[in-house]
Amino acid sequence: MRALVTRRSWVSLGLLAGLAALGVTAPGRGVPSGDEGTGTHASVASLPAPSRAVATGAAPAAPLTGDGIEPPGASARATEWIVEPGTDLPTVAEALEQARDGDRIVVRSGIYTEPTLVVDKTVELVGEGRPVLDGLGERQIMTLVADGVSVVGFVFRNVGVSFVEDRSAIKVDEAMDCLIRDNRIEDAFFGIYLANSGGCRILNNELIAHGSRESQSGNGIHLWYSRDVTIRGNRIEGHRDGIYFEFVEDSHVEDNESRHNLRYGLHFMFSDRCQYHRNVFAENGAGVAVMYTRDIVVKDNLFDRNWGNASFGMLLKDITDSELTGNTFRQNSVGIVAEGSNRLDVSGNDFVENGWAIKLMANSQDNVFSRNNFVGNSFDVSTNSRRTYSSFEGNYWDAYRGYDLDRDGVGDVPFRPVRLFSLIVEQNEPSLVLLRSFFVTILDAAERVLPVLTPETLVDERPLMEKIQ
Repeated sequence: MRALVTRRSWVSLGLLAGLAALGVTAPGRGVPSGDEGTGTHASVASLPAPSRAVATGAAPAAPLTGDGIEPPGASARATEWIVEPGTDLPTVAEALEQARDGDRIVVRSGIYTEPTLVVDKTVELVGEGRPVLDGLGERQIMTLVADGVSVVGFVFRNVGVSFVEDRSAIKVDEAMDCLIRDNRIEDAFFGIYLANSGGCRILNNELIAHGSRESQSGNGIHLWYSRDVTIRGNRIEGHRDGIYFEFVEDSHVEDNESRHNLRYGLHFMFSDRCQYHRNVFAENGAGVAVMYTRDIVVKDNLFDRNWGNASFGMLLKDITDSELTGNTFRQNSVGIVAEGSNRLDVSGNDFVENGWAIKLMANSQDNVFSRNNFVGNSFDVSTNSRRTYSSFEGNYWDAYRGYDLDRDGVGDVPFRPVRLFSLIVEQNEPSLVLLRSFFVTILDAAERVLPVLTPETLVDERPLMEKIQ
């Protein structure tokens, strides 16, 4: 019995010695605190707080399993990091370094001139009070390489021009499901650039540049080899091309305004199955050009005041199996140029006060133009051949001088929309100066009586007597 007591005493003494070495006081023992002992013990209240530059809302660490790994579903809830000049977290780069997937980084008002920010974690970046990220004309500002990143509420400014790389305010590089919303991008080489990415949404941004030469300007919104992207509600001005697609599929461009760009308001090629709804493309250097693409829908857009000797509302180059409906082409040098484009449904559009409403090249086949309004155009239709392989039916032509005896709303006499003078201009452009001359008036009257030179197959057999509302 005595031996047992002795062994227990030694064990107790050993435990007490170990606790004392750790600075822990056992109840009822005479271990001094404060100034009364050796000075090696401190209370929990006097220990320094854990180092954390953070912000708010950190949750307690999850319990660890025996091997030190968090169990599934036991991770801490997201942290919100507050970035503000003059605080413990003054830069966005520091916040990105400390953040984890799922965190939220709030950047407060100020001007931040930081090296290119690489976002390699799934975080939400939110600007509060329109903070400015300034590239100082020297560098790209932000690169997203993680999936599911959000960038909301910032001003991006001064992305430097480069002839060896496509510097951008925001570049998304091989990432999925990003959100870029409510930002303003000023004087960027490229504004928003997606490369080999998908599932992203680009919403309600302003991209304003002041380029004067195409060679020193990039595109506002540029997509390369991407898919399932939504571009909605953006305003783009002063870039080379407002919106540019190359090898893009199954994407939507809706409710955007692309104005005053140096070249095209919209430019895409090799971009199948995309849809373009309710956009405004106005006063751009060369209008809109779309090329080498199939299965697109262009609906309810406005192509307005794209003037110049090489400008058009819309250039269709090798476009097939597509639909253009409900659009307005107003005051363009040419409303639509169709070259090598086949099986297009062009219906329900308004062509108003253009130089040429439609230039239809002979290598475009099986296109149907129906229920369109042609009002106030210098030339309604022009072609480069006496034969055409497309059809016009049931359109309204303000130049139609026929009659409707049975009052069914359809003219009893077919209408030939190609003027003889337009064929002359096609062969000899300087002759356009005679457009309003008495000579051209006589020429048109003679052609209506004896239509022997205009294309025999390009005729509307059922012209409408009243404009389609």
